[in-house]
Amino acid sequence: MNPVTALERLGNAVLNTLGTIGRMTLFAILSLSHVFRPPFYLREFGMALMNIGWLSLPVVGLTTIFTGGALALQTYSGGARFNAEAIVPQIVAIGMVRELGPVMVGLMIAARVTSSIAAEIATMKVTEQIDALVTLSTNPTKYLVTPRVLAALLVVPALVAVGDVIGIAGGYAVGVQNLGFNPAAYLKNTVDFLEMRDIVSSLAKGAAFGVIAATMGCYYGMNSGRGAQGVGRATKSSVEAAAVMILAANFVLTGVFFSL
Repeated sequence: MNPVTALERLGNAVLNTLGTIGRMTLFAILSLSHVFRPPFYLREFGMALMNIGWLSLPVVGLTTIFTGGALALQTYSGGARFNAEAIVPQIVAIGMVRELGPVMVGLMIAARVTSSIAAEIATMKVTEQIDALVTLSTNPTKYLVTPRVLAALLVVPALVAVGDVIGIAGGYAVGVQNLGFNPAAYLKNTVDFLEMRDIVSSLAKGAAFGVIAATMGCYYGMNSGRGAQGVGRATKSSVEAAAVMILAANFVLTGVFFSL
């Protein structure tokens, strides 16, 4: 391949990526700008809260409890090499609250909610329901996007908090039942080791991941191609973009909170 052609392709790929990120950012800002301007579609907002929050609890709970248990086993196994088995409660607590809790919940929301939103909105576009909203003088962004993004912003931090608690409980169950830790000492070490900024960072990450997950689903749904292939491509792309951006945002937010 001609080096000039290869460089040109690389440049075009970079420019396209930056352009997409810019469009996604403007899309998110536009959707959130409608929050304080009437009309308010409370029914859509309530349904989004139920779908993103309540219906996601089972998968969040199962994911975090097994993650917390596995983390306890791995920490005990690794600590045994240095006669440091006693650090299990502290590592499980900080690992779940700072990193694993928010990231696992964010990825589960991306898998479950982002794909659902993208498929729903893309199908509405294919069947011309979005055009019907415009005909009825209803802003599609305000009616479809804003309630979902706002609901994710509010409810995903709550899911992260629940996931953190369940993950720590999973580590506690493994530590007490399988590893022989004293229950009272395990709980005391967990509580004493956590700091307020750990909890704040966990909830802040949840809010950011919720906005990313909902925005990606809405963006790719609103910009999907026609036909069944367009719906499938939008759904796949939304989950991929949400997962990558959640991991990238986690890196940035970790640096912001814990490098100060």
